[in-house]
Amino acid sequence: MKRSLWKYSAVVAVAALSLTACASGSGDDDAAPSTDPTAPVTLNFTWWGNDDRAARYQQALDLFQEQYPHITVQTSFAAFPDYWTQRSTEAAGRKLPDVMQFDLSYLREFNQNGQLLDLAEYVEDGSIDLSGYDETLTESGVLDGKTIGIPTSTNTFAMFQNPAVIAATGAEFPDDADYTWEDYNDFIADVSSAGAKTADGYQLYGAVDYTGTFWFFIQWLLQKGVTPFEDDGTFGFDEDDVVEFLDLTADLRADKAVYPIDRGTSLLPKGGFTVNESATEMSWDNFLAAYVADSGTQDIALAQIPSVEPGEKHLFFKPSMLLSAGANTEHPEAAATLINFLLTDPEVGKIFGTSKGVPADEEQRAAVETEEGSVDARVIAYEEAVAEQVTESTPIPVKGFGTIEAKWKTLGEELAYGTITPEDFASQWFSEAELATS
Repeated sequence: MKRSLWKYSAVVAVAALSLTACASGSGDDDAAPSTDPTAPVTLNFTWWGNDDRAARYQQALDLFQEQYPHITVQTSFAAFPDYWTQRSTEAAGRKLPDVMQFDLSYLREFNQNGQLLDLAEYVEDGSIDLSGYDETLTESGVLDGKTIGIPTSTNTFAMFQNPAVIAATGAEFPDDADYTWEDYNDFIADVSSAGAKTADGYQLYGAVDYTGTFWFFIQWLLQKGVTPFEDDGTFGFDEDDVVEFLDLTADLRADKAVYPIDRGTSLLPKGGFTVNESATEMSWDNFLAAYVADSGTQDIALAQIPSVEPGEKHLFFKPSMLLSAGANTEHPEAAATLINFLLTDPEVGKIFGTSKGVPADEEQRAAVETEEGSVDARVIAYEEAVAEQVTESTPIPVKGFGTIEAKWKTLGEELAYGTITPEDFASQWFSEAELATS
């Protein structure tokens, strides 16, 4: 398979587009199966997202209808939380949609109950063409030897920098190719200790306490050669690993050199970086558009993240979303045809651009029209620049990932306020994790 790149994400809103249907193949329930590949077929397709995404999907499906007039696609969409409530209800009755947008965090849960169709045979016979995909990315949709999801687009971690804030403090960002977590901590301390302030009198800081984000812990584990999640859905790390990670910023917390938790809470849904009070912030590279829009700063820069050993980033591409099919579908071949079209048709790449992330398929990515210097162009250029650093397969989260990720965030806030120790954090988090994954 060709080595490629990708990125981005999106979500929110509720509505209905076209016809809504829960049961698979609802228009053909009483019809006998046909061996005619052009016999009329009705598929149900659903996704999470807003009106903009719905309009783009409708454009894509209009093209699909032109090429495959015998396949009728009934559609529905919802906001992210409502979407998964609906899918869980359908799964209980084995009535999942024929084709659906899927999230990495839910793959293991639905796979355990055999709810998702194994698409491997359609990949093998060419019905779904993954020749334009990077192998480390396609593995993210494989569990127990079954291909139950295929990424549509991707993202990876980046260090976002606000050049104006850095300049105002006189600090110097380290060489982003070789710097370590310790080097980054030194930079944070330098910025925060400079005493520089905004025009409104707010102090400038180097960064928030990054240990409060679970995905950064996962990236750090990969850099240490630790597998975060085992194939059987258990953890590959223990409480000592958690404490070691949290201790990375212990001195910064003690010296009050990280962005204040109370100030950050008061700014929600924005944060210190987006109000130009913090010099840097790590996040998924597709956040560039939001950072530019919220901060009003056009020259937000992207750099590589720090590493345990100089230069050894051990990055991974995380699917911003995948496409899957319900195991209960009565029309798996047609479902595979629709999935392949949405994943690989260049015109679909033009329609969506990077609104769902950088397209995972090479031809779709090449079809994206970008202006030099635009946000889309910069994100794609960043992923091309770090391609050789993408050495890890995407970690597939354990069952109950949403719960344990939220618990990590809550405990991170308590740690920031100083009401618990790293040891307390590790103990309480594992207690919650055992319940969520059981």
